[in-house]
Amino acid sequence: MVILVVMVDVGEATPPGIAKNPSHATCKIKKYKHCYNLVHVCPKFCPDQCTVECASCKPICAAPDQSPPPSSPAPPTPDYNPPSPPTPSTPSAPPTPDYNPPPSPTPSTPSAPDQSSPPSSPAPPTPYYSPPPPTPSTPSTPDQNPPPSSPAPPTPDSSPSTPKTARCMDKHHPMCYNMEHVCPKACKGGCEVDCVTCKPICKCDKPGAVCQDPRFIGGDGITFYFHGKKDTNFCLLSDPNLHINAHFIGKTNQNMTRDFTWVQSISILFHHHQIFLGAEKTATWHDSIDRLALAFDGRRVPLPGSNGATWESDTTPRVLIRRAAEANYVVVEIEGSLSVTARVVPITEEDSRIHKYGITEEDCFAHLDLGFKFLSLSDEVNGVLGQTYRPDYVSKVDIRAKMPIMGGEREFKTTSLFAPDCLVSQFVGYNNINEGAMEGLKLPSMRCASGIGGQGVVCKR
Repeated sequence: MVILVVMVDVGEATPPGIAKNPSHATCKIKKYKHCYNLVHVCPKFCPDQCTVECASCKPICAAPDQSPPPSSPAPPTPDYNPPSPPTPSTPSAPPTPDYNPPPSPTPSTPSAPDQSSPPSSPAPPTPYYSPPPPTPSTPSTPDQNPPPSSPAPPTPDSSPSTPKTARCMDKHHPMCYNMEHVCPKACKGGCEVDCVTCKPICKCDKPGAVCQDPRFIGGDGITFYFHGKKDTNFCLLSDPNLHINAHFIGKTNQNMTRDFTWVQSISILFHHHQIFLGAEKTATWHDSIDRLALAFDGRRVPLPGSNGATWESDTTPRVLIRRAAEANYVVVEIEGSLSVTARVVPITEEDSRIHKYGITEEDCFAHLDLGFKFLSLSDEVNGVLGQTYRPDYVSKVDIRAKMPIMGGEREFKTTSLFAPDCLVSQFVGYNNINEGAMEGLKLPSMRCASGIGGQGVVCKR
């Protein structure tokens, strides 16, 4: 009874909530083909988790009564399990092998190698046991043990490299800080740790994600696609003190009316400052080679190439950029405004084969997978992603479709990557564009409204 009371206290101390425990769910009934296996992010108002109603293909809050039952039977089971292991008295067998090895070395075995072939016996063990030379006489006995132990080391060395891992790097959560977690198998693009709940979650499966083709998850938790058009710029978010544009790259699809597109770079405009994040063009992809371009107010950011390296501005508001890996992955934080995770990823041969992108060896179409977390937005925020954070927003996409598509290319299009001039723009800050940020970067060619174009060109209004 005392244990149950403690568990209730803990539950009350940390109330559940999707805002602190982000989760997602899918429909698992195959007869609903329009919804089967489609990922939905749980609504923010769900208490703990959600399920998908397959008929309407909508995420709904799960009953809170289902979670406690599994936890209650768990404690009694361990109470009966411990007595079971001690009961088997059969371990009398192990003592026998413990006595068998000693008699084997005690007979004439040690003496035989010393007298029969003294020069030959020490020679072979020496190369195998060069690391621990302090005990030369004992290697004769473990000569038979190393063979079984030698295959063991390679196995652990290869296993940890297979699964991807992530750590919480927020020091404000000391109970979770720097704790390593293995990413779920469903996370193709890796995962990150929610420091509040101390759980690994897929990078592209939470509100504010912009990944892949490009796939958005809005502030309302609904997944949709915005394909836009290749070699064009679109406004992702526009607010009075914050504006975010994205440059789309892609390939023309002869069998469809749209292009295959990806987000190649973004510009973040706030107050009178600007941040540039971009994926440099490359034909062959190597994870260890950094293809991420960074610039602040028109100047390259001198960020060291080591995991955890940081760069901080001397401006107000303060800007902090931190590497989350040795290459191609950073976290950008603007004080009091937003936090962005940006990761450069290529189009793999498997992706190209499955989706029929037709990617060749000349260009792997390196692009950005992004995750936005906004700290302060007005009720008039707009943009492809920004509109989904408005309190009165009602989704325009058909969630029953296999690929819900968001339209509005005309109202979200901008004349350049740094121009806050889309039709739905709310930005009133001052933006001073500096072309020096793009010098020497291997970026896809852009074309301005004036007709001027070229590789790495920056357009001005």
